[in-house]
Amino acid sequence: MEQIPSTENTEVQAARPGRKRYADVPLAEKLAVVTAWLEEHKAERVVSLNLSEQGGFADALLVLTAGSMRHAQSLADGVAALCHERNYEYLRIEGYEAGQWILVDLNDIVINIFLEPVRELYRLEALWGQSPARAAAGPGGEASA
Repeated sequence: MEQIPSTENTEVQAARPGRKRYADVPLAEKLAVVTAWLEEHKAERVVSLNLSEQGGFADALLVLTAGSMRHAQSLADGVAALCHERNYEYLRIEGYEAGQWILVDLNDIVINIFLEPVRELYRLEALWGQSPARAAAGPGGEASA
């Protein structure tokens, strides 16, 4: 489990009036930034699943494939750095050492980085009841790129 350390004590941050602990960014914008970053860094078959209507643990789930264990770890590290840079909430990474399935928890977005055989084995898109074509559609039904 890896966490990005804060540069300030959280009590000091909370005591400052008007200072927010995390950036207040709409989910769609945050999702677009993270997805674009992942695609720029060669993540394959990036699929966004809208979970906001399901009342679950997150509002969105990103499922993507990495070319190798090292690539998967690099993507996870990069997302952590992106969150730190943009002040997005970042909770933890799971599965980093094994590198077969890395889960990055951003609280409202959960990113699942798979190696291809593991992605085919678990088929999260089907588990959440959405085909990949339907999963890529945004909340209004329009397809996202």
